[in-house]
Amino acid sequence: MEKEENKNDNLVKKTCKELGITQKKLAELTGYSVDTVSKWNRGVNKIPKSAINHFQLLLKNKISNT
Repeated sequence: MEKEENKNDNLVKKTCKELGITQKKLAELTGYSVDTVSKWNRGVNKIPKSAINHFQLLLKNKISNT
C-alpha cells in the first residue's frame, strides 16, 4: 500500500512538471482547493480515483495554461 501512496504522491509533481504549471494552477484546472492538492502532494491525503483520472486526462491532452 505504501508503494501505491508514493506513486500517487508523485502524480501531483509529475502532472505539474509535465504541464509546466504550479499546484495552484492544477487546483484551478481540476476544481480542487490548493490545500487539497498540496496535501495530496505531501502524501497527507490519498488522491481519489476521480482526481487521478482528471490528472491523466490533463496529461493526455496536455492541457495547461489555456
